[in-house]
Amino acid sequence: MKSTPEQRSWYWYDWANSAYITTTATVLIGPYLTHLANNAAGCTDLADGQVCTTPVQLLGFIPVLPGALPSFVSTISTVLSAVLLLFVGAAADRSAHPHRWLGVSAWIGAVAGSLMFFLTGDNWELGVWLMIIGAFSFGASTIVYDSILVRIAGPDERDRVSSKGWAFGYAGGGLLLLINFAVITFNKQIGLDSEMAVRICLLSAGVWWAAFTLIPFLGLRRLPREVPKEAAERNPFTQLVSTFGVLRRYPQTMLFLLAFLFYNDGIQTVIFASSQYASAELGMTQSQVLITFLLTQIVALFGALIFGRFAGRYGAKRTVLGGIVIWLGVVVVGFQLPAGNFGALLGLGAAIGLVMGGTQALSRSMYSQLVPIGREAEFFSFYQAMERGTSWLGTLAFGLVFQFAQSYRLALIALVVFFLVGGFLLTRVNMRKGITDAGNALPAVF
Repeated sequence: MKSTPEQRSWYWYDWANSAYITTTATVLIGPYLTHLANNAAGCTDLADGQVCTTPVQLLGFIPVLPGALPSFVSTISTVLSAVLLLFVGAAADRSAHPHRWLGVSAWIGAVAGSLMFFLTGDNWELGVWLMIIGAFSFGASTIVYDSILVRIAGPDERDRVSSKGWAFGYAGGGLLLLINFAVITFNKQIGLDSEMAVRICLLSAGVWWAAFTLIPFLGLRRLPREVPKEAAERNPFTQLVSTFGVLRRYPQTMLFLLAFLFYNDGIQTVIFASSQYASAELGMTQSQVLITFLLTQIVALFGALIFGRFAGRYGAKRTVLGGIVIWLGVVVVGFQLPAGNFGALLGLGAAIGLVMGGTQALSRSMYSQLVPIGREAEFFSFYQAMERGTSWLGTLAFGLVFQFAQSYRLALIALVVFFLVGGFLLTRVNMRKGITDAGNALPAVF
């Protein structure tokens, strides 16, 4: 089926923001922030496999080991976002021009990402604040972006459109990561030290995010809608309270959100912590980590499209459940992965890519079927509080296990519980009842 102009414009926001998620949030900022914190703690001569046991003071009073710092920062940013993003959803549903919310929030995040160029020496505190701003802005823009899916695709199109958007994202994220891989690998040949090479790559992700956001901002500007006068005059806090009351009337939607909270937190934590795990626990070089992520991005592009086709035949719920089983296998194999075995790491990266995009894309389209008409942004604010880049239970568990056990392997295997609980809860979701309760038309296969 051919995509409409609005759908083609919509795809480009996945292309725009995925470069930041891939280059900055997933690959570079975790190890780089740890490097800056190690400098601040005086741990500048660590041998391979060693971890710094001198804590830094997060927010001025929380002692945190440098190796656990990125996980705790992600947790703090998510807890803050989980509250603030609910107000963003309530306010966005009152706007007749959602593309403006998309653009402004994206460009704020892009500025924060670009300012990471100035992270150097032991200035990890600035990195903490930029990570928080970037995570919140990403979440705010994605609330609006996800809610627009309901307006540009019918019930039988959403699995396909959502999966294609994720595929666009992996293509864009993979392309910039390939460019940045060349910058970091050949940094000496082009006259850069390793720190400057990383800083330039961080800057490139912010600029990429800002530039390509122009396409959906302009392409979706013709989607204004009439907002009921009473909704426009209602303040966001009152509307948020109303949303909580409305949500209780949709038990299947609530159950899906609870299931998504668990299995998606497992997914996001594996993605977020993978670069740290590969470099600190498995002893891989930065170039090997980047090559692995490039492979993951390429496989994920096709994985998202393949999962979309499977959903068209077997239904999104069954396909996602199959993906969760594969994620369980990824965690178990990752726990047993021998240090220094680059080939095994590539195989694991390919397995992650196969299920990474498909499970997330289909989760988004499944949830869109459970959202009542007229409250898309509000309901997607709950979804986004648990979505990519804003998960917090998994990163908290990962950070706590490392903080006390000082082992990334034990921290990784602790994530099994998230996939088990999330998968079990998803089996209990009655999609037919949830879709009809929300007043939406049943797709041919669900």
